[in-house]
Formats: sequence, C-alpha cells, structure tokens
Amino acid sequence: MDQETLSDRVLINGTVVRVNLTADGKLQWTEGFQRTLTLEKEVLGFAVDSNKIKIRAVTEKENGICCGGSSGGLVRKDFVFEPLSQESQRLWCQKLREYLDSLGRPKRLFIFMNPFGGKKTASKIFLDNVKPLLEDADIQFTLEETTRQLYAKDVAKRLDLSKYDGIVCVSGDGILVEVVNGLLEREDWSAAIKMPLGVIPAAMVTTIARGNWKFLLWTGTGNGMVKSLLDSVGEPCKASNATLAIIRGHKHSLDVATILQGETRFYSVLMLAWGLVADIDIESEKYRWMGSARIDFYALQRILRLRQYNGRVSFVPAPGFEDYGEPTSYNGESINEKDVSNPSQEQPIKPRQYGYQGPAVSLENLGWRTINGPFVSVWLHNVPWGGEDTMAAPDAKFSDGYLDLILIRDCPKLDLLKLMTQLSNGGHIKSNYVQYLKVKAFILEPGTCTHDPTREGIIDSDGEVLARGKGTYLCDQKTLMAYDKLQITLDQGLATLFSPV
Repeated sequence: MDQETLSDRVLINGTVVRVNLTADGKLQWTEGFQRTLTLEKEVLGFAVDSNKIKIRAVTEKENGICCGGSSGGLVRKDFVFEPLSQESQRLWCQKLREYLDSLGRPKRLFIFMNPFGGKKTASKIFLDNVKPLLEDADIQFTLEETTRQLYAKDVAKRLDLSKYDGIVCVSGDGILVEVVNGLLEREDWSAAIKMPLGVIPAAMVTTIARGNWKFLLWTGTGNGMVKSLLDSVGEPCKASNATLAIIRGHKHSLDVATILQGETRFYSVLMLAWGLVADIDIESEKYRWMGSARIDFYALQRILRLRQYNGRVSFVPAPGFEDYGEPTSYNGESINEKDVSNPSQEQPIKPRQYGYQGPAVSLENLGWRTINGPFVSVWLHNVPWGGEDTMAAPDAKFSDGYLDLILIRDCPKLDLLKLMTQLSNGGHIKSNYVQYLKVKAFILEPGTCTHDPTREGIIDSDGEVLARGKGTYLCDQKTLMAYDKLQITLDQGLATLFSPV
C-alpha cells in the first residue's frame, strides 16, 4: 500500500465499513451509496472524542444547516468515524493531520472587524457566519474591533506579524485599504506586505428599481474586492464563501497602485474616480438624512444637471491600446519636486521618512499618450467589481500589471442615464460614449467645471477623499492631497490575498 494512503475498517452509524484515504486527499466509503469527501475543499478539520473521530466538513446541500443560514450552496456537516482499535485511531489522526498541514492553511489569524460599517451587521455576521467555520478549522484568531477611521492602519503599522499567518478584514473594502497602507508604511514593509490578506463582506449594498431603471446604492466602500474574488470562480458574495476561501489558504497576488503628489503617497488596491462617479459618491453625503435613497436621488440630480471638467489625462498604454490618445512625453517631473500640499490645511501632512516609496520604474522612457478633456468621468480600476452590484471594469485582473481606465468625455443625458443602469453587468463599456483601455502608468491633471470656473471637483480613491477642489461639498476639510496633478504607478503582484483558488 502506498505510504500516503490508508485503508481501514471503521464503524459509521453502527455499521462497519471500509474507508480509504487516497494519496490525493480523498476520503471514500460506502454508506448505502458511494461517499467521497475531498480534504482540500470540503474538510475543515477534525476532533477526537473518546474513541471516535469527528470530521468537520462543508458539503453540497443535502440535510443540515446551511453555512451562515443562507439558502442553497454548502452546508456544515459532521462525519463520525469510530476506528476499531486505538492504533487505528492514532494512524487515522496522523494521516489526516499530515495531509491538512500539507495544504498550507493558516493556523493563526488577526481579524479586524468594523462594527459600524454597512448597516452595523458585522458583529452578527462574524458570530453567525465566520466564527463557527474558523472554530471547525481549528484556526486561532485575535479579534480587534475598529473604533475610528485609520484605526486599522495604525494597528497594522505596529502589529507583530510573526504571530499570525494572515490578516482578515470583516468589513467593506475600507479596512483592507487601511491595512495595505499601514503595512507599506512600516520599516519592514517588504516583508510585511507579503502577509496574506483576507476580506469577509460586512458592508451592505442596496438596489432600488424604478420602472426599467435600476440604481446602485453604495454604502461605505462596498465589497468590491471580495466580490471580485468570489465572482472569479462563480461563487456568490457571501461571508461563508469568503471565510472558506481564507480557511483553505489559497493565495493570489494583487497589484498595488502608488498615488503620488509631491512627497505624499497613498496606496490603492481598488479604484480612483474623478468626475461624475466621485461627485455622486461623496457629495451625496449632504443628503444622508434621506438614508440609502440619497445616492439614487443625487445620481439623477447630477445627470440632469451634468458637470463636465476641464483637464487632461496622460498614460502609458498596455499592449494593444496604443491607438488611444495622442503621443506625448512624460510630464510628471514636477510631481516629485514641487510642494503641492493642500493649502487649506493649517498643518500639512508630513512626509514619511521610511516605508515603501513606490515601484522602481523609469517613467521618462515609456510611450506616453494623452487625452484632453472636458471629461464627464475618469475612473481607474484594479479589480472588476467596485461593489457587489457594480462591475466597473469587466476585463480587470488582480495582478496583470495594468489598471483599467474608463473614460466618458461627452454623453447625452439620456444615454448617460442608460449607461449608468448597465453598471451591474459591465454593459456600460460597450457604449460608444465610453473609452475603455488598460494602462500601466497614469497622470491626472484635474481642472475646473466647464460651466463654472470657480468650481472644481473631487478625487476619490478606495473610498478615501484624496482631494476636494473649490466649491465642492466640505471643501474646507483637510485632505491628504491638493486638487492638483497626481501620478499613479503600479507594482505588479506586490500584495497577497487569500483567494478561492
């Protein structure tokens, strides 16, 4: 018999049957029908209870309790084996442990939970959907509730990473972004950013139908990253599915964008928006008293009273996109040289003296191209989904070394309204009014509104307001950057995510 297999007779439900553990990690036995359990995908862990071995698993729904109480999909189920001798029990435990350990699964996790995100459901989601699965998988965890903005970033900067096999965020995308920025601001950033990161959805997204129109209501920063991960394998965006992906320990590299202005940096893993999308997302806050309907209301208002912004975008196109725009030379030298800190700040944010400084790439010798405004919207995406119902960039990949750029320069209002309703399936990129391309470096030079030169716009990245121009909502508030030229470069595969495959 092969050294990595085991075949033995055990007692199951009062009947002695033969159970085989194959070299490729399958448990097989006959229980009225042929039963197969795959250790890698279905088995979470096991426990010894006297002379019995209880195998904790998730299987296709038959009878049992669905993971997290959701309908359909997988269910948690225990399989109880009773070896016929102590030596048999010892050997089964040894072989099961050796195989599960060989999968490289995490054993210790640090978990951030945002109890205030979405509809304040994170605590319930964790207790009902996440904790039981982690306990079944024998994963130890430290749970830390965030208490304020940038709390997760501050903790990630000082966390003793040697104690953990991964960091998990039970939240929307915002906590993940904070963790990435915190890890990259550490002195040991090059080792820290290799820590696998997981996301379990806890932010809520609501869809409101109005006749034939459907509007997407973002709350918080959504669940774009975990939706992108789970959708890539056809799984629904549920906390239980995200938790299982973390337990199984598969990993996927993730591109990280460095947004640079002067000596100020922000690290982005999701998106950057300027124009219509940023205006709706941020300025609708003034109608928070309306509840979730505020974005529906403000989206219509912004489209009916459409703004266009003067400005220019320059980019290095990916292969196959060289025909977009006009040839130009690199015009970002001043970004590193001049002080463009926000003049509205009484105490400008001090630059870091250590940490990741961005990708080491010579931008001067690349084939830059430029497109001049006015623009209705400029949207950059690193992953396909901006939220559970917003497929902003259908062709985006996690680690292809490119950002997907979605541009709208001029669009009749009715066509724009129709275009916005197609965000849920990515159909908007087929519009003749949309330019969709991939870029590996990008410079944004934002300008004023075409109809009102005293009004500027908002620059939003990963839910963080990077800059508020003149005349915008809460424009007197401090921001990380000025409403001025900024540069984005990409470091391919810099971070690591827990992934379904």
